[in-house]
Amino acid sequence: MTYKESFIKFMVDSEVLRFGEFTLKSGRVAPYFINCGNYKTGSQLAKLGEYYAECINANGLKPDTLFGPAYKGIPLSVAACAALYSKFGMDCSYCFDRKEVKDHGEGGMFVGKTLEDGEKVVIIEDVMTSGKALREVLPKLQGAANINIEGMVITVDRAEKGLTSDKSAGAEVYEEFGVKVYSIVDIGDIIKALEDGVIPGAEFVGKMKQYRETYGA
Repeated sequence: MTYKESFIKFMVDSEVLRFGEFTLKSGRVAPYFINCGNYKTGSQLAKLGEYYAECINANGLKPDTLFGPAYKGIPLSVAACAALYSKFGMDCSYCFDRKEVKDHGEGGMFVGKTLEDGEKVVIIEDVMTSGKALREVLPKLQGAANINIEGMVITVDRAEKGLTSDKSAGAEVYEEFGVKVYSIVDIGDIIKALEDGVIPGAEFVGKMKQYRETYGA
């Protein structure tokens, strides 16, 4: 089993990757859904963090801080931060945002590392469909300090058209903001895993391919 196949099986076993009919945040109706909120146990988070760490290391990223957008990105960034240290000796910081600015205590919009000018930041997210989530957090990050966003790491690249063009969301945000998106797997890897019997759900291959033909970049 390849690294990608292992990760896809891990998602299915963790009930994170499911097949059926799902309305996404973008409004599109998809035959599959990825819910990283279903990672619930210490063993799952430890393993997931290692996949993120491997992706970060393999792509030569050297972040000072991992940023996890609230809410799902919070545990993902923590798991990735711990795995980077345990696997590769990279001791970076992490932080995440609040949905509302806190007006008491220490106050502010962020929890964890206080962002500073020149800091190298990698954003940790679950999936990217349209790039909407990245557009929402970028103004917050850039308003906090003059940081360098080294990239965004996600588990699955849905490889779909963005909101404003026929380009993929990843290509669109790179062109617009200069932020490169790295993923552990993409929709093509998932379809192949279904076809090869790595995971159950071969009956969904047709719908998966049709969805990719409609929305794929």
